[in-house]
Amino acid sequence: MAATSAAGKDPVNEPMIRHWCEAMGDTNPDYTGASPIAPPTMLQAWTMGGLSGHDGRSPAYDELFALLDGAGYTSVVATDCEQEYLRALRPGDAITFDAVIESVSERKTTKLGTGHFVTTRMDVRADGEPAGTHRFRILKYAPARSKPRGKRPRPVINRDNAGFWEGVAQHRLLIQRCGGCRVLRFPWLPGCNACGSLEWDTIEASGEGTVYSYVVMHHPPFPAFDPPYAVALIDLAEGVRMVSNVVGVPSDKLRIGQPVRLEFRQVDAELELPVFRAVEGMAGGGV
Repeated sequence: MAATSAAGKDPVNEPMIRHWCEAMGDTNPDYTGASPIAPPTMLQAWTMGGLSGHDGRSPAYDELFALLDGAGYTSVVATDCEQEYLRALRPGDAITFDAVIESVSERKTTKLGTGHFVTTRMDVRADGEPAGTHRFRILKYAPARSKPRGKRPRPVINRDNAGFWEGVAQHRLLIQRCGGCRVLRFPWLPGCNACGSLEWDTIEASGEGTVYSYVVMHHPPFPAFDPPYAVALIDLAEGVRMVSNVVGVPSDKLRIGQPVRLEFRQVDAELELPVFRAVEGMAGGGV
């Protein structure tokens, strides 16, 4: 249904082949020289109408999309394409094609939402000879309602680490210090790993540090987190390390050695956590 016949705005030509190969990094010698052919995957490129589009498109296209929009399927995402190549295309070939809406699926439910897959088939000819087929599939859908955001996991607070969380409530990052050998330790422990002493006091961290190591979380998703996000092992200026989130920098720009500074973030109505913000204007070292 909704068939359209049209001609390519330009014949197959060497400049477009060269630009395509340079953009794709394709150095196949078949695409250069005295008798080049076009890369097969350029099939759709010769049919595209550019910003001005093509004249003569069937009104059935607009009618179909108006029906889908009216039913609430207002969002669109491309899902896949399939191409079949019947003959090589060479400079000078005149391109004509027929386009048809091949199918509209039954209503489907996806992670994005509920909608219909619409498949368009384009039969391409070169100088009147069949050259290939291009199928392009989109999903017209109604976006799924976002689920209520979950709460961050609650910290397990016991008699060994209660002092740390009391410090967080006061916007202080407290580090344990052994009462025997004076070695600093983090996370909090009931006794010293260095000398075994059970005596300790605390010092307050300055809040300065650098990224020692990190991972960027993409999957699996957790309701209370918005991926991607960085979880880092922070080298505190006092010489101990702690795990926390790094904020204030895109996760793909974070680097080992990045200077960071402590801040306290209210993650929900009941929970405040220490996190580290990347210091602007100070580049870290290489990964």
